[in-house]
Amino acid sequence: MPARDRLHRKVQRALIKDGWSITHDPLTLDFEGVHLFTDMGAEPGFAAEKQDLSIAIEVKSFFAESPIREFESTIGQYQIYRIILRSIDPERKLYLAVSDLAFKDFFQLPFAQKIMSELPMPMIVVDYFAEEVLQWIR
Repeated sequence: MPARDRLHRKVQRALIKDGWSITHDPLTLDFEGVHLFTDMGAEPGFAAEKQDLSIAIEVKSFFAESPIREFESTIGQYQIYRIILRSIDPERKLYLAVSDLAFKDFFQLPFAQKIMSELPMPMIVVDYFAEEVLQWIR
């Protein structure tokens, strides 16, 4: 079982507030004998009307000593999960969930903006203290 990021529960509560049901915690990705785990899977609640029928979420806090190194690791992990999901569950869309603090401090840097403009990496920005979804970046 993978270790949970310290932002994990905050993202979970934010998604529930936003009308999502957490269906997997973690979501196991089995592909030809290899077992990988995204942090969670979710589907819209009964009253929610969302464009995506089901999503997988990878949670990253970016509280590490080196946010650049964490970013490098996150990109690799995200791309692997995205490729595997396309093979085993093509309807499920993968999102990277980050706090508003990381989004403001790191993801607004020109370096991060350039990388994100080149990658298909949808994001969920969560208010760290209010535990609410602030933004869906598709």
